[in-house]
Amino acid sequence: MPLLGSAAMLLSFDIEAAAIEEHDRWHTHEHLPERLSIPGFRRGTRWISTAGDPRYMVLYEVDSLETLASQAYLARLNNPTPWTQRMMPHYRGMNRGLCAVLGSFGFGQGGAAALIHFSPETSSTSQLNSWLLEDALPAIPGLAGLGSAHLLQGAQVAAMTNEQRIRGADRGVDSALIITGYDEEAVTAYAGGLCTAHGLPSRGVEALTCAFYRYAYSLAATEVDA
Repeated sequence: MPLLGSAAMLLSFDIEAAAIEEHDRWHTHEHLPERLSIPGFRRGTRWISTAGDPRYMVLYEVDSLETLASQAYLARLNNPTPWTQRMMPHYRGMNRGLCAVLGSFGFGQGGAAALIHFSPETSSTSQLNSWLLEDALPAIPGLAGLGSAHLLQGAQVAAMTNEQRIRGADRGVDSALIITGYDEEAVTAYAGGLCTAHGLPSRGVEALTCAFYRYAYSLAATEVDA
């Protein structure tokens, strides 16, 4: 489905094995409702890895980049709840990107997803984005088994906050591509093709990683409001 808003926060991370069950309860019943009650947050979705690392992908769709630097959001990050304080030390390898949505194509959301992190070579960024936004990504929703495609680009550095101090410094995101569909094999095949030598690397992409996920849970701000 087209992402809600012009910006998104993309997170990928691991959780200590012994804390996974509690993490998922906390994330579902406290953390997502708390985040989606912040003005400008539209929807949050959690995915679980089926192949590749890390275990979790979480995407927050927000009105704009200003939402991710707002006083309301920073106040939550600097005043974590007791349950949040208990969960933060169990995080490992947090990647957290405050991203502009460069393009979002498709209607609906499938239960399978691919997450491709990459860094374009400076000289090829413009040509690469033109190919993705004008040719490759608009065609994805019409392909069998696929449903949507979203291109994100890291746009601002996340402020250091008390939550981040507890879990350790986050790594940022350069560029990311999320592809979803209703057929796991189709998503894997298409994204896998982009990650071969004849795919994105041939168009000036480096530092590329690819992982595959299944849908776990989603919450919209309208549900919290209701």
